Amino acid sequence: MKSRFFFDKKKVKITKIFPNNKFKKEFIVNDVLPLESANTNDITFFDSIKYKYLAEKTKGSVCITSSKLEKFLPIKTHRIIVENVLLELAKTIKKIYLKADIDYPDFSLKKPNKNKYKNVKFCNNVLIGNKVKIGKNTVIGSNTIIEKNVIIGKDCVIGSNIIIKNSIIGDRVVLQDNCKIGQKGFGFIPQKEKNLKFPHIGNVIIENDVEIASGCTIDRGSVDDTFIGKNTYIDNQVHIAHNVKIGSNCMIAGQVGFAGSAKIGNHVSIGGQAGISGHLKIGNNVRIGGGSGVIKDIEDNQIVMGYPAIPLRDFLKKR
Repeated sequence: MKSRFFFDKKKVKITKIFPNNKFKKEFIVNDVLPLESANTNDITFFDSIKYKYLAEKTKGSVCITSSKLEKFLPIKTHRIIVENVLLELAKTIKKIYLKADIDYPDFSLKKPNKNKYKNVKFCNNVLIGNKVKIGKNTVIGSNTIIEKNVIIGKDCVIGSNIIIKNSIIGDRVVLQDNCKIGQKGFGFIPQKEKNLKFPHIGNVIIENDVEIASGCTIDRGSVDDTFIGKNTYIDNQVHIAHNVKIGSNCMIAGQVGFAGSAKIGNHVSIGGQAGISGHLKIGNNVRIGGGSGVIKDIEDNQIVMGYPAIPLRDFLKKR
């Protein structure tokens, strides 16, 4: 899902964004999206050879990339050649989504209108933003804040002291107390005198039958979405960074940390206090031991442990 209704978007012509480039035709930019999601009149970006297979198939009209990587793009894709792809990407997003680099307070928050949410139960001191949708038989705990445009499905249990923004949540989801869902992630481009904050225009997507325990933090996507698949269970105090994808039927123990853009397959189990580095791909049916540090991709059906994480058999031999 690539809906951007959480953020105000400015209509900008492509020549206004890149005034030093010549385009075959003028058009208003539709959106800024990853290689695999971009389409006609979208801007995309290509900053690592790791994503060559996506670059070769992208349908984006314009791609921000480097001189070393441009040859892998389709002929029809217009190249914007730069030295620092992420720096140019951040500047580009800022021209379209003017306020996505800071999480401003939601001034539309009010006490819930019981006539609007007839089949929803609210505890004390709940605040709801404009155009929030909540399914029937959902329960919202005390002191919880649900910001504008958030969508929550039916039969959910949303605990107390929770803040939800920029999120789309399925049916029968359980969020235990003190979770923070959908806030801006950790991202900036270092500059000499002042760091440039990277705008975050993605969502958090939580599918049906997910349970997330107390004190978890799930950042929204930067350009892509952060995603948690159906029937996945996440223990206390887990941090899920921007653009992370977690598959279905996963079991994540307490204090696990996922760095940005990690992709986790289905039926994956991860022990407590393990760390998953960014931009990694973890296959299906993988088991990762507690306290492990994963710094490279893991294929399907593997059991690993240690730092750096290695196959369990090799880990036991070293002890």
